Amino acid sequence: MPPDTSGDPGMRAVGAAESADPPLADLLRRVALGDEGAFSRLYDETSSLLFALIKRVVRDVSISEEVLQEVFVEIWKQATRFDGRRGSAHGWMCTIAHRRAVDTVRSSDASRRRDSDEGLRIIEEKVVDVQEEGIVRVEAQRVESAMRSLTPLQSDAIRLAYFGGYSHREVATLLDIPVGTAKTRIRDGMIVLRDRMGVTS
Repeated sequence: MPPDTSGDPGMRAVGAAESADPPLADLLRRVALGDEGAFSRLYDETSSLLFALIKRVVRDVSISEEVLQEVFVEIWKQATRFDGRRGSAHGWMCTIAHRRAVDTVRSSDASRRRDSDEGLRIIEEKVVDVQEEGIVRVEAQRVESAMRSLTPLQSDAIRLAYFGGYSHREVATLLDIPVGTAKTRIRDGMIVLRDRMGVTS
């Protein structure tokens, strides 16, 4: 069964962050030490928010449930890599969830293309499109290279806002920060990206 996502998940997440005892960052540190009780508490505190984020990208409920379980497996394995000095626990987990959801959609889309007549047609026409695809690939590489110039906090905010399609208020909720802070991180990050990519306007 999927977690209960009734009501506003963002408001529930904020409420959970305010009342959580111990804080999520402490739970993650205990998870890194293999504390299964802390992991269970972390799941209870964050699963609704992460499920809502995943479902927004994946759309399908049953697939979103599977992705959620994969996300928590990754959180369990990667908990030792969480660094509270580089960002919030909410932001770290949301980034994992969003990346896993996007990867799932891309993999599913690729599989459907391979298995369909449309996919065969695309393969047959690939020679015609190769120049355009090359340009798109180069641009994507430039963007990814420029993203590495950002701070982790700026990168989290921009990935959610521009690649995830979230509003400034939603980004603030997902990262557990004030709206003004979210706007500042996005604005400052975009200034760095424009500079790195040579955009003048």
